[in-house]
Amino acid sequence: MPTKEPLPAPQYQKPLSPLEDHIAGFRRFNRMYTRFLGTLREKLLETEFSLAEARVLYELAHRPAPPTASTIAQELGLDPGYLSRLLKKLEQSALIKRKAAVEDNRFADLALTRKGKSAFARLNRLSQAQAHDVLESLAPSERSLLISSMRTIEDILVKPDVPVQQSPFILRPHRVGDMGWIVQREGVAYAEEYGWDETFEGLVAQIVGQFIASFDPKHERCWIADVKGESVGHVFLVKHPDHPETAKLRLLFVERTARGMGLGRALVEECVAFARAVGYRKVVLWTQSILHAAHRIYQSAGFHLVSEQPHRSFGKDLIGQTWELDL
Repeated sequence: MPTKEPLPAPQYQKPLSPLEDHIAGFRRFNRMYTRFLGTLREKLLETEFSLAEARVLYELAHRPAPPTASTIAQELGLDPGYLSRLLKKLEQSALIKRKAAVEDNRFADLALTRKGKSAFARLNRLSQAQAHDVLESLAPSERSLLISSMRTIEDILVKPDVPVQQSPFILRPHRVGDMGWIVQREGVAYAEEYGWDETFEGLVAQIVGQFIASFDPKHERCWIADVKGESVGHVFLVKHPDHPETAKLRLLFVERTARGMGLGRALVEECVAFARAVGYRKVVLWTQSILHAAHRIYQSAGFHLVSEQPHRSFGKDLIGQTWELDL
């Protein structure tokens, strides 16, 4: 009787760590995006130019003053030897020209020739058409989400070489669509940062729903903070249901990417100024003991802690705090 071959031992793949999983996702996105844009092809946008050649033409077309080769190499992160060969090819094709730099004649400034400007104009039209075709095929909500995500990637990955001035922000009144964004962002952000469950998102939905249903523009406000056209923070000031001379500050929130520019302080100061202007005598708020950054903002605005109470909410054991400001 023939003996049976033993079954192979099952192969178990070791679970990926969070970092390994993120690395895999990062590489997967890169593969998708390079394939999507066609940058792996030998020529870009069905032209005679490679991606590197097109980027050099772009830099020369958009700089207010002619750059040197070293400037281009530093800007694009290209090896100087590789860039030298690339520039030689473009020069032989009569697309660029060199002339002695004004500041130091040992170096050469680079500029597009008339033929080079024409070639770049064609590249630019093709690139514009590619972006148009992609974005036009998307629903407006998908388009906004895509561009917002691209800006987020850029803001996270591209660090300036030297400190720059903080991004300007504006505080504006709420408008249609803001309340849904507030509920979604608060729910996601507090889940990610503190592990709070969906009951917190439900509370936020209840607060903003009540605000819209009974909004009194003479005594209540919602401020939305925008940076570069993107909403990055908010706060509410509403009437206290039991004390007509008291206002409640609610739902102070600032996105991680916008922290450090004084946005939270500006939102709270706007609340306090409005409360004084309309005649409130006191502003109160309820927060949690773990929200230390918010505490510093409240203290700087003159609020003081008046009580604490342990409670079980949002799937966590928390300590609720009541803060007050006499106006």
